[in-house]
Amino acid sequence: MLQELGLSQRRACSLAQAPRSTARYRSRKEPDTALRNKIKGLSDEHRRFGHPRIHVMLQREGFRANHKRTYRIYCEERLQVRKRKQKRRTAIVRRPMVLPTAVGQRWSMDFMSDQLSNGRRLRVFNVIDDFSKQCHMALVETSIAKRL
Repeated sequence: MLQELGLSQRRACSLAQAPRSTARYRSRKEPDTALRNKIKGLSDEHRRFGHPRIHVMLQREGFRANHKRTYRIYCEERLQVRKRKQKRRTAIVRRPMVLPTAVGQRWSMDFMSDQLSNGRRLRVFNVIDDFSKQCHMALVETSIAKRL
């Protein structure tokens, strides 16, 4: 507004409803150039180091910077370590499961669970013949682990 409309600072601030101190503000903070350059150098030297490790290295070299400040600069410079891609594993040769051809060739066991109206659990342990689909054993208890 000052350059384009040629308004005074007082008039421009009153139109924007902003205090004049914001227009006159000059930061007293010293620039982070030395710290920024050191972080860049360390991250170039040690590619797989993240910001926590670089922060420790900076502290060892005498830089007194808060870890949040180190992290802010690290992110501004886009120095984040990229995640490694997972290696492709060789495919395991899978064979289809052989179907049983007679009774008693293959049995399966299974645990089932249900809840009674009073809230207690009811567990069932089943042993089934895969060929005939006949249940050879069904153990019904509230606690099977103690029994087996």
